[in-house]
Amino acid sequence: MRLERWHLGLLTVLLATVVMGTVMVRDSEAQRRGVVRSVFLDARPVLDPFLIELQERTFRFFWDTANANNGLIPDRYPTPSFSSIAAVGFGLTAYPIGVERGYVTREAARQRVLATLHFFHDAPQGPSARGVSGYKGFFYHYLDMKTGERFEDSELSTVDTALLMAGVLFCQSYFSGPEREEAEIRDLAEEIYRRVDWRWAQPNVPAISHGWTPEEGFLEYDWRGYNEAMLVYLLALGSPTFPVGAQAWTEWTSTYDKSWRKVFGQE
Repeated sequence: MRLERWHLGLLTVLLATVVMGTVMVRDSEAQRRGVVRSVFLDARPVLDPFLIELQERTFRFFWDTANANNGLIPDRYPTPSFSSIAAVGFGLTAYPIGVERGYVTREAARQRVLATLHFFHDAPQGPSARGVSGYKGFFYHYLDMKTGERFEDSELSTVDTALLMAGVLFCQSYFSGPEREEAEIRDLAEEIYRRVDWRWAQPNVPAISHGWTPEEGFLEYDWRGYNEAMLVYLLALGSPTFPVGAQAWTEWTSTYDKSWRKVFGQE
C-alpha cells in the first residue's frame, strides 16, 4: 500500500522529535501569536562539557562554511571544496537545532533557509552536461560552491538528493509560524519535493537507481538494503506527485538476509 502524505509527515515529526529531543509546548509569546513552538525539555540529561562543545562546533561547521548567498555547504573543510548536496541537507536540519540550542536566532536561521531553498527552487534543470544543477527534480551530488552548477563529471545522485530533501522537509515542518517568511519556506519546500520524479529513476523497475549522468545514462547499480538509501524509498513511496509502487519496498528489503548481520557482537 502506498504511503499517504500524512504518513510521511508523521514520520518527519517523529524523526525530528527523536533528533532534537523536543516537546511541543506553548510559551507566552506563542500563546499571544497562537503558534506552537518547539523547545527543549528542561528535564533533559546534563551533557558532558565535551559533548556540549562538540554539538555547537558541529553546528558551526554547517553555519560558518556555507555560502550565505545560496546556502551551499562544502563537502570538506578547510581545503577548497565543491559543495555536497548531502551536506546541505544536514545543514538544513542543523539550523533549527541551532535555534533551539540558542546558537543563532530564529530570524537568522529563517534567512539562511530561505536563501538555500530559493537557490534549489530556481536552479537550472535539464539533460545538458553543463550549465545546470540537476534534472527531473534531482540534483547533482556535487555543485560548484559559487555558481551552483554541476561540478565536473558528478553524478545525478538519488541518495544525496534524498538527504537534501530530508533537510528541506525538516525545515518545512519546523518553520510553522504565521510569518510571511515561514510560509514562504513551507511553499518552497513543497515545490522542491514535488518536482522529484522518482519513477524516472527506476530504469529497472521496481528498484531505484543509484543515479544518472548525461554522458552515460543510468548508473550500473540499483539501491537495495540495508543501507542509507532507505530514505530514498521512503521519500519515493510518499511522493505526492511521482510515487513509486509498493513493490519497490519489497525490492529494497529483498537483500536484508545478506546485509543484516552481527558487527562487534551487535545485531
